[in-house]
Amino acid sequence: MKYLKSLSLLFLVFLYNCDSPSSDKSNEIAIAVSFAEVLSSEPIDGRLLLIVADNNKKEPRFQVGEGLSAQPIFGMNVSSLSANEKVVFDQTTFGFPYESLAQLKPGEYFVQAVLHVYETFNLSTGHEVKLPMDNGEGQHWNTSPGNLFSKPFKVEVSKEGIENFDIVLDQVIPEIEEPEDTEWIKHIKIKSELLSEFWGRDMYLGAHILLPKGFDEHPEANYPLMVFQGHFPSDFGGFRTTPPDPDMKPEYSARFGVEGYNIMQQQEAYDFYKRWNEPDYPRFLIIEIQHPTPYYDDSYAVNSANQGPYGDALTYELIPYIEKMFRGQGEGWSRFLYGGSTGGWEALAVQVKYPDEYNGCFAACPDPIDFNAYCLTNIYEDENAYYAKSNHKKIEIPGHRDYLGNISSTVRESNHLEMVLGNKSRSGGQYDIWEATYSPQGDDGYPVRLWDKASGKINHEVAAYWKENYDLKHILERDWDKLGDKLKGKIHIYCGDMDNYYLNNAVYLMEDFLESTTNPYYEGEVAYGDRAEHCWNGDPVNPNHISRLRYNSMYVPKIMKRIAESAPKGADLTSWRYK
Repeated sequence: MKYLKSLSLLFLVFLYNCDSPSSDKSNEIAIAVSFAEVLSSEPIDGRLLLIVADNNKKEPRFQVGEGLSAQPIFGMNVSSLSANEKVVFDQTTFGFPYESLAQLKPGEYFVQAVLHVYETFNLSTGHEVKLPMDNGEGQHWNTSPGNLFSKPFKVEVSKEGIENFDIVLDQVIPEIEEPEDTEWIKHIKIKSELLSEFWGRDMYLGAHILLPKGFDEHPEANYPLMVFQGHFPSDFGGFRTTPPDPDMKPEYSARFGVEGYNIMQQQEAYDFYKRWNEPDYPRFLIIEIQHPTPYYDDSYAVNSANQGPYGDALTYELIPYIEKMFRGQGEGWSRFLYGGSTGGWEALAVQVKYPDEYNGCFAACPDPIDFNAYCLTNIYEDENAYYAKSNHKKIEIPGHRDYLGNISSTVRESNHLEMVLGNKSRSGGQYDIWEATYSPQGDDGYPVRLWDKASGKINHEVAAYWKENYDLKHILERDWDKLGDKLKGKIHIYCGDMDNYYLNNAVYLMEDFLESTTNPYYEGEVAYGDRAEHCWNGDPVNPNHISRLRYNSMYVPKIMKRIAESAPKGADLTSWRYK
């Protein structure tokens, strides 16, 4: 028996050694990265990233993600880095999904390095922070103009580990051309005085405006405004004046499992153009707004300790400017908000925080609107965001699923990838922008962490700050005696009951509160899509891959009904209803 126990112990040791990452490789790793002097004569601050992809289907910088196809990436800060100065990645450099370069499996890889450039901001709060400025790309490190990168090249990783080599960043991402105005679509950009004061430098807001049919022929008309909230739009999307390109080759959409989705997108855009021109179609202004910040492609459209007064800037600077320039009605009864995901949260949040300035929101698959269900975490009661509470088990909290419940990533994995892409909430990732928006500002000028990024331990003092300022259900519940009459009939929320990010859980809690309101009753709508993933937007007939292309028209009947029921006496209900 003693002999058998010894064999069992040896067998377990053997299994452990076989399954464990090969972090005991004998050679010391030293991958040196520098940038060519021709790219910059000035020292650079930023985040240096090393990507090691197991395929060359596209550049490694475009293969970084948190799902099942995630490719290894490693990152570190650089400060005042000069040309030709070498920075070394070694086995202690933190990475994802491998924490160390020493854990790379043997095989063939394609290597690329990127330097995400930071700028210095002197905030009105007295803090100096270093952050990546958006350069017209919508805050994406792998496409941001001015960022430096290397061309991919092939390396071999043997059983002994990866051999040392040098990388020279000798490429720079070029500038992005601004979209040109057309007959239908106009583009504007204004300097925001409010944001410029906060950031200590000139800051701009932009928008793409879709004009109604007959805009020039009807100078007497003043139009209601539809505000499409969401991620950074490079141009106005979903509007096309010609049929689909007959020479276009159909492409398969892995996300939706649909062949020829590119053709469907063009067809839907053309169909919207035709609806927009129908004689009886209501005449509106529709805008897609650009408000990227140094933290994300989108500000979340509210005032924030870390990002500044974006809510006021959008509501009191940008929108009045657009309404004056393009003959909007310019009154709260005539403005409507809609969007999905980030845009869904924004639509509801802006309606709640500016109840008199807008007359209705249509929030599809919104980011968590009750932090008791911050996806699968209750930030007020749970101790850890990465692991379910248990005395004897260690179960990770899922972060992403499909409509059948198959899990492809966890909350810990998402946050550890963000740790690689940038510390101090500078990754440009989802959890970091929630912190940049909802958290108080720390003593160092950066957002205070909701939880420890490495371990997942929740800071309940920060959670309490989030609750009072950005937990939308709590705010409504707390202030319904003041907000109820102002929001009656304005709140509409839609979500799939198999949302990929579990966002439906918070919607359930919000619905419970809204349906319990009696003084007054909220008189809105909450609806769910059966087995629908992110981002179901309220269409009970069409599949998600079609309905998501119809945002700009699907809520118009509801908006017209709302206008008829709520427009004040003397409101202009006719000048914009021409044929």
